[in-house]
Amino acid sequence: MKQNNTALELVLKRDRTLVIAGIIGVTALAWAYMFYIAWDMTGMEMAGAHVMPWGALDFVLMFLMWAVMMVAMMLPSAAPMILLFAKVTRTREQLERPIISTAAFLSGYVLVWGGFSVAAAVAQWCLHSAALISPMMVSTSPILGGVLLIGAGIFQWTPLKYACLDHCRSPIAFLMSDWRAGRKGGLVMGMRHGMYCLGCCWALMTLLFVLGVMNLLWIAALAFFVLIEKIAPAGHLVSRTAGVILAVWGILMIVKAFI
Repeated sequence: MKQNNTALELVLKRDRTLVIAGIIGVTALAWAYMFYIAWDMTGMEMAGAHVMPWGALDFVLMFLMWAVMMVAMMLPSAAPMILLFAKVTRTREQLERPIISTAAFLSGYVLVWGGFSVAAAVAQWCLHSAALISPMMVSTSPILGGVLLIGAGIFQWTPLKYACLDHCRSPIAFLMSDWRAGRKGGLVMGMRHGMYCLGCCWALMTLLFVLGVMNLLWIAALAFFVLIEKIAPAGHLVSRTAGVILAVWGILMIVKAFI
């Protein structure tokens, strides 16, 4: 029995190492792409970018940018859930290849954020057409920026926010109540978790339009905040405090526009 437990522990350790390596690798590739896009846009800014109508290719490229950005921002905060899913899959299902089910779980999660990326690209297209966002993807309207900040701040205090946040902060409860076996089950569970995660963070993602869709410092700050919300013991307090700060910031931005 002791030998069996030792063997299982070694297998679990190996699985954990593989999953962590995969998460780090995918996240690193996503951030590398973000740095490349930011560098490319800096060159465009120096050359003098102009507002031009989007074509179909522009929309596809913006969707890809948003999709990669969501992976870069959200995958680290989903890591605890993914690691726990891999562990439970190995111990509960006794599968030969739990990594496959874990990959299916991750795919479901990414699919949900891919859907959000489509909506974000459409929103950016509309803002671009209305000249409310610059070629460098920064809001040109303090009113728009203020409204987005106030909206995100208010959402930080809503029941929907905390229902979704509690789910993300309690991965064990989710796995125990919504467990589905196999690759298809992993995909469905990943999508369900992604929906909760999206419900928790969508308003924060709209803030990318305020200081710049490709402002890497702003992107990193939002990603770090999302992670703290999910893992810090005082996550709810952090979330509510941020809501007040965002709302006040938005009000000041609008007031300043009329002074």
